Amino acid sequence: MKILHIVGARPQFIKLAPLCCAIKDYSASTSAAQDPPIQSIIVHTGQHYDYLMSKVFFDDLQIPEPAYNLEVGSDRHGRQTGLMMDRIEEVLIKENPDMVIVYGDTNSTLAGALSATKLHLPIAHIEAGLRSYNRRMPEEINRVLTDHISSLLLCPTKTAVLNLQKEGFSTILKKGNLLDASEKIPLPHPSPSHDQRPIVANVGDIMYESVLFSLQNALKTSRILKSLNLQTNKNEFIPYILCTIHRQENTDDQQKLQSILEALNEIADQEQPVIFPAHPRIKKLLGALDNSSLNNIRIINPVPYYDMLLLQNQAKIILTDSGGVQKEAFFLKRPCITLRDETEWIETVTAGMNIVTGADKTKILKAYHTMLKDKPQAKKPDKSLGHPFGTADSSTLILKLILKK
Repeated sequence: MKILHIVGARPQFIKLAPLCCAIKDYSASTSAAQDPPIQSIIVHTGQHYDYLMSKVFFDDLQIPEPAYNLEVGSDRHGRQTGLMMDRIEEVLIKENPDMVIVYGDTNSTLAGALSATKLHLPIAHIEAGLRSYNRRMPEEINRVLTDHISSLLLCPTKTAVLNLQKEGFSTILKKGNLLDASEKIPLPHPSPSHDQRPIVANVGDIMYESVLFSLQNALKTSRILKSLNLQTNKNEFIPYILCTIHRQENTDDQQKLQSILEALNEIADQEQPVIFPAHPRIKKLLGALDNSSLNNIRIINPVPYYDMLLLQNQAKIILTDSGGVQKEAFFLKRPCITLRDETEWIETVTAGMNIVTGADKTKILKAYHTMLKDKPQAKKPDKSLGHPFGTADSSTLILKLILKK
């Protein structure tokens, strides 16, 4: 069987890693005569292209080198998506895979899904069913369109399944909290007829699996805390707040960005700095704002994945507009403040580990002081009760589904 993965951005590399590992283990254990190994082809669109946002993830997570790097780079949404489709289509025609796998909600996701469906190739969407119900978000458009042309919708949570049910999708073969991937499941034919319905399954969150594995390596190898003077020679930790901002709704609105910075400035002090890994584009935007008084905000370059995990793992509180960082904070039992007006990951809010504030300075500061006072801690996953993001075996469930005849 030939599987083709389409990725292009940091969160997708993190989701890809466990599935690559599962495919490798499966291929190593099969009998070539009866069950040939899986041919796994990685296509990197080049949406994230510098070392700290791309290749370092392949290195750290031990992902095989991409067979194709399309080197699309940054551009306007329409042009970037169009360039990706043009180059992805050439690869799909050449490789003619049995299944195309897309991840998440980036332009790479949509470009891969559109290219595959126009060639009548079946699509598996990992992280299907997420909804913010904010159509002004490019990610929302990408995920909705991808879901409605995919053959296999692999949901990370019960909420995602319910979102798809509201849109007319049917769910199948659920056992407890997750899909029972051991049952017989008819996959759509490679050229599905119009009346065939896509398969919807709750397989848990593959990112949860990746974080648990990667944290162990991060604890052994990362030296980021000492390099930033956040850990003393006596292995004592200095309290700090971690912040990430990247979404257009915040970065392209000077008023919102200024409001966030003012809140960070009130939070930060010499004994409890705010650590802010910022992409060069964000640094340029910050330079145009009134931030002369932000002496205790330590703006640093983007860091490799293991370093970022360690920064999150030790942070007192995390402020972010990233969907992935919200989940990582939850997995690492760190309180989170989401700098958006809504979140797809309502499970983190329901658990009391995440407060959604938008870019409103007053709301950010109120949430911060609430977190300091309440000191929330995520509950330890209990398999008997069902963890909201699954049981850290998503890659195995996904692979079983893909291989079903």
